[in-house]
Amino acid sequence: MNVINKTIDLGDGRTITIETGKLAKQADGSVTVRMGNTVLLATVCAAKDANPGVDFMPLQVDYKEKFSAFGRFPGGFTRREGKASDYEILTSRLVDRVLRPLFPDDYHAEVFVNIILFSADGEDMPDALAGLAASAAIAVSDIPFNGPISEVRVARINGQYVVNPTYSQLEKADMDIMVGATADNIMMVEGEMNEVQEYEMLEAIKVAHEAIKDHCRIQLELTDACGKTVKREYCHEENDEYLRKTVYDKCYDKAYQVAISGTDKHARGKAFKAIIAGFKTAYPEEELEAKEAMIDRYYHDVEKEAMRRAILDEGKRLDGRKTTEIRPIWIETDYIPGPHGSAVFTRGETQSLTTVTLGTKNDEKIIDDVLVHGKERFMLHYNFPPFSTGEARPQRGVGRREIGHGNLAHRALKGMIPENYPYVIRVISDILESNGSSSMATVCAGTLSLMDAGVQIKKPVSGIAMGLISENKGTNYAVLSDILGDEDHLGDMDFKVTGTKDGITATQMDIKVDGLSYEILEKALAQAKDGRLHILDKITEAMPEPRPDLKPHAPRIETITIGKEFIGAIIGPGGKIIQGIQEKTGATISIEEIDGVGIVEVSGTNKDTIDAAMRAIKGIVAVPEVGEVYEGKISSVMPYGAFVEFMPGKDGLLHISEIDWKRLETVEESGLKEGDPVTVKLVDIDPKTGKFKLSRKALLPKPEGYQEPQRPQRPQRDNNRRP
Repeated sequence: MNVINKTIDLGDGRTITIETGKLAKQADGSVTVRMGNTVLLATVCAAKDANPGVDFMPLQVDYKEKFSAFGRFPGGFTRREGKASDYEILTSRLVDRVLRPLFPDDYHAEVFVNIILFSADGEDMPDALAGLAASAAIAVSDIPFNGPISEVRVARINGQYVVNPTYSQLEKADMDIMVGATADNIMMVEGEMNEVQEYEMLEAIKVAHEAIKDHCRIQLELTDACGKTVKREYCHEENDEYLRKTVYDKCYDKAYQVAISGTDKHARGKAFKAIIAGFKTAYPEEELEAKEAMIDRYYHDVEKEAMRRAILDEGKRLDGRKTTEIRPIWIETDYIPGPHGSAVFTRGETQSLTTVTLGTKNDEKIIDDVLVHGKERFMLHYNFPPFSTGEARPQRGVGRREIGHGNLAHRALKGMIPENYPYVIRVISDILESNGSSSMATVCAGTLSLMDAGVQIKKPVSGIAMGLISENKGTNYAVLSDILGDEDHLGDMDFKVTGTKDGITATQMDIKVDGLSYEILEKALAQAKDGRLHILDKITEAMPEPRPDLKPHAPRIETITIGKEFIGAIIGPGGKIIQGIQEKTGATISIEEIDGVGIVEVSGTNKDTIDAAMRAIKGIVAVPEVGEVYEGKISSVMPYGAFVEFMPGKDGLLHISEIDWKRLETVEESGLKEGDPVTVKLVDIDPKTGKFKLSRKALLPKPEGYQEPQRPQRPQRDNNRRP
C-alpha cells in the first residue's frame, strides 16, 4: 500500500492533511482531507468514453454528510440518510461551478465526484474543504483537467480577514464569502455581507486567492508523488475542419446581422435558427444525418463569435442596448389579494411574481442537518417553471438551480428583516418570464412584496447581473450590465450583486475564462453599483416605504417576556392551562425559553382575541400583592370557608369569618356557592407556606355600632406544674 501524505500549513496553528493510497483505491482518484477532527473522503470516477451524441461536460458533483460524523442519528422512521438537504446541494453547487469550466472543451465522458463527510467536530466548517478535496481527488487520477483548484471561506471579523473560520468565529463576521480559484485565476465567488463596500469585497477575494495558491501548489506536489502527471488519452469529438470553415463562411455574416439587429428574444432566436436551417438544406438527407451534430456545434461557435464581435467591435448588444444600459422596468404592488403581500417586477423579458406570507412560531422551518440544527423564521423559495422560457415540458419538483437561486436571494434580503420580528416570513418568487437574471428579479420583487406586506424592512434591496466579453487574456473586454440569457450562455462571466444604497448584501460570480484581472473585477463592481442604484430608484419610486400596517387578513401577533419560573404555570399540568386559554379565546399561544427568560407569542385573527389571551397570561404571571382587590370565582366550599381562584392558577382561602361582618354558622348562610363570582381583597400571604388569605367583608361597609367579638382568654400555663 503506497500511502502518500501532504500537509498545508494555514499559518494559525491549524493544518490540512491530504492523504491518498489508503481508502477507495478502485476509484480513478481518491483522497481524504483532514483538518482537526473534520475528515472528508473525495472520490472521482470517469467513464472511459463519451456517450453517443453528447457534446457537453456531463459532470455530477455530490456532497453528502453522514450523521454518524457528528455522533447523531438521522431523523425519520428509517433512521438513515435520505435525499440531499439544501445545505448539501448548495455545497455540491459550489464545487461544481469551479470544476466544470476547467475540463477540456472536447472532453465529454461522464465524470462523477463524490465528497463524503465522515467526521466532524462542530467547529471547523467542512464545506470550505469540499472543493480542495474534489480537486485533490482529480489531481491523483489520470482524468484530464486544467486545474488544480481550491476553495476557501473568508470572513471579516472585527475588521480582520480570517481564512476558513470556525462556526463560532463566523457568528461575529460581517462578511462571509466562498472563493474558488486556480493558482492564476478567480473562478467563483459567493457569499453574504452586511452592506460592505466594493473595495472591501475585492480585498477579501485577494486574501482568499493567496491561501488558494498554497493549496494548488501542494496538489501539484501530490500529482508528482503519485506519478499522475500524464493524463489519459481520449477522442470524444469528430471534427471536419473543411465543414467548420464552410459553416463559418456561409453563416457568419448572416448571424452577425442578427446579432446587431436589436430584436427581442423570440424573434432573434427564430432568425438564428433560420440561418442554420437554410444551410442544412444544401445537404442530402443521408449526408446531413452523418454531419448534423458537427454542423450544430460549429454553428454554435459562429453565433458566439458574432455576438462577441458585435459587442467588442461596435458596442452593440443582442437587444440593441449599450453596455451599461438597464432594460425597461415596470412594477406593480398589491397585485393579488390573497397573500399578505405581493408584487410583480418586470425587467425587459424577465418577470417575477413574488408573494409574502406571514405566520406564527408554529410555521417556523425546522433545520435538522448533521452540523446545523435550529429553526428558520425567514424563508425564500424560488420557482422556475418551464413556461417561463416557452418550453413545452413537465415540471418535476425543485431542482438544484432553483435551490441555489433561492439561496442567493435569501442571503440578499435576510439582513434587512427587523431584529426580533414576531412573524415568520415566507417569500415565494414565481418566475413567469425569463431572459436573464431571474434571481435578481426575485430580490427586487422580494423587497417590494415585503414592503407591500407591511414588513418594516431596514432598507430596500435591489440586484443586478453583470456579464463580460473578453479576448486576448482580458486586454480587450466589455463589461455588460443587466445581461440577457444568451449573454450569460455565450459570455465569459455571470456576476450577480445585490445591495442597498449603502453597500453590498450578497454576491455570486462564475467565471468562464482564464485571465480575469482585478482591474476587470473592480470595473464590474463599479458598473454594478450604478445599475443597482438605478434599479433601487425604480423600486422606491413605485413604493417609497413599507405600508404602515399589515393587511386586514394578516395574522396579528403580540409577544411578552416573562420570568422562566412562570413558563410551567402558563402551560399547566399536561398543558391544561394553555389549552384552556386557547380554547376560550381562540388565540394561538407558543412559549419558549431563550437566554434564561420566557418568550410568549400570542397570535389571533383580531385584536379582541389577542387581548383576551394576553389578559389571561398576564393574570398568571402577575405577582399577588397584599392589599389589592381581585375579581375571583369560588372553586370549592368547605365547612370553614371557601377557596377562591382570585388569579389564574392561584387560589386563596376566604375564611367563614371573612365573608361578612355578621357571624355565620355555615358558608351557605351567605348565599355563596361553588362557581359564583366574588370580589375579594388579599389581606395576607403566609411567609412560610405562601398561602393566600382573602377577605370579602373588608370590602363591605362596617355596620353601625359594630363591635369586634371578644375572644376568650386562654388560661395561663403554670410552668412549675408537673405533668
